[in-house]
Amino acid sequence: MEVRVQNVRKEFDRFPALHDVSLDIRSGELIALLGPSGSGKTTLLRLIAGLEMPTQGRIFFGDTDASEKTVQERNIGFVFQHYALFRHMTILDNIAFGLKVRPRSSRPPAGEIRRRALELLDLVQLAGLEKRYPSQLSGGQRQRVALARALAIEPAVLLLDEPFGALDAQVRRELRKWLREIHDRTGHTTVFVTHDQEEALELSDRLCVMSQGKVEQVGTPDTVYDHPTSPFTFGFIGESSELPVTIANGEVSFDGRAIGIAAGNAAPGRARLFFRPHDVELVEADAALSGLITTSRRVGGTRRVELALGSEDHRVEVDLPFDHPAAEQARIAFRPRRWKLFPAA
Repeated sequence: MEVRVQNVRKEFDRFPALHDVSLDIRSGELIALLGPSGSGKTTLLRLIAGLEMPTQGRIFFGDTDASEKTVQERNIGFVFQHYALFRHMTILDNIAFGLKVRPRSSRPPAGEIRRRALELLDLVQLAGLEKRYPSQLSGGQRQRVALARALAIEPAVLLLDEPFGALDAQVRRELRKWLREIHDRTGHTTVFVTHDQEEALELSDRLCVMSQGKVEQVGTPDTVYDHPTSPFTFGFIGESSELPVTIANGEVSFDGRAIGIAAGNAAPGRARLFFRPHDVELVEADAALSGLITTSRRVGGTRRVELALGSEDHRVEVDLPFDHPAAEQARIAFRPRRWKLFPAA
């Protein structure tokens, strides 16, 4: 099922939570709504679900305008962060609930409901636990039950709101891999909200990066990470450092010195240089950036150091080989291998 969000605005007590947001969600894809708290991602998810109605704009499911339809009319499967399971029901009854409460005209026979619930238990790798209650399961198992319950109604669209936010890091990693496998097997159009960039990069077919109620960028994880189109996206996705620079005569200068980077098509004047800690090369001091190491810490198989650069001690981070001999207060010269220039704010 394709979902099209068209020029949607949402206000709460005249406060705009979304500003003219448009987004095309492809049938069968898994798309992440990614952004910090207050960016509007959960509001957008609730609008797609029908839990909120837009102040302006329309939401289409396929060719049908669903803007005024209820959650039930949209046939939405919803998975919440805190499971929202019925504690007094067995696991099997939790999964079957959505089918049991359907109107009589569309409700499957009791035997069919049980068969479908047992199939889903097997799909989420919980076969044999149908008689247990939610309190007898781990957090990761409860979230699997919540997903099975959402899938039981054969939803047109599956929505997940921070589905792994209440779980510890190791369980989150395991469930991310598992959710991707489930999605590939079932093929549901899936939208999930997260503030965890690692989760979004690993799981999604495409990312929708949001900030302050607007869409910053939409694209594949590789495109958004490697070719960010705004300072916010560069700073939010992955680790990054920023320096104020000047562009003149096709060159980039920092603190009054050329740093050996071509400005390309960037306009002359003040600008912002972004780069990632791992995307640098160590060079001789001439025509390069150089700074004093102020702190050092291990990051996997590398050593990440913070450098103080220039007359105003601008701070950036770069990755060094773990066995690099540099110590604190040593001077390091480097040049970004990949970078991005944006106009000064």
